Amino acid sequence: MPDGLDPYTLDRQNWGRNYGALKSRAEKDVQDAYPGMFTIIRPGLIVGPLDPSDRFTYWPVRVERGGEVLAPGAPNDVTQFIDARDLAEWTVRMAEMGPRDSGGVYNATGPRAPLPMGEFLVACKTVTSSNARFTWVPWSFLDEQKVRAWRDMPIVVPPDGETAGFSRRNIDRALAKGLTFRPLDVTIKDTLDWNKTRSADDRDKLAAGARAGISAQREAEVLSAWHAKEKK
Repeated sequence: MPDGLDPYTLDRQNWGRNYGALKSRAEKDVQDAYPGMFTIIRPGLIVGPLDPSDRFTYWPVRVERGGEVLAPGAPNDVTQFIDARDLAEWTVRMAEMGPRDSGGVYNATGPRAPLPMGEFLVACKTVTSSNARFTWVPWSFLDEQKVRAWRDMPIVVPPDGETAGFSRRNIDRALAKGLTFRPLDVTIKDTLDWNKTRSADDRDKLAAGARAGISAQREAEVLSAWHAKEKK
């Protein structure tokens, strides 16, 4: 925790800057206040219907549109996330057990094993029955093009360097306490169905990459640059 940081008087800008430190401090405060009686759940990326961040939603919507799709890194780069409904149901079950039986710290993300992005995108294609074609572009080239992991290419980060291991959280303790997951295709379909009920403004923002993902125009520019590089 940065010296002099008061979590109760932070303005919005400082709150974002110290997000990780504040989460760590909150966990410590809970453990100090309730020794031996706490349950701390670390969910990671929460996805599914009603998620306004568009981080997960970007991919099913983009794949459904079809055509050549810019895919980041390599097909075996992994991601982790959890459907909000799975997290909520399990959290309720943990609360009903009480801290005597459910106490401790848990990484509550999914699926049961880290999911390769290639497998995820194929699932999106299967659910949408689209004609999408995936062009895998190395992270190094995306960096040159100022295409950002997680923000422009949502839910995934490079598997090496500073983000090595980011999407390989151990969830064994949560699994042992009954964490379960609905099928991936259900989360994809339900997210697509929900997206179609959103306002035109929200859908326009998604198409423009206002919250997560990149616009069709920028995607086409990066793909064109990559193909030109391949020809050299």
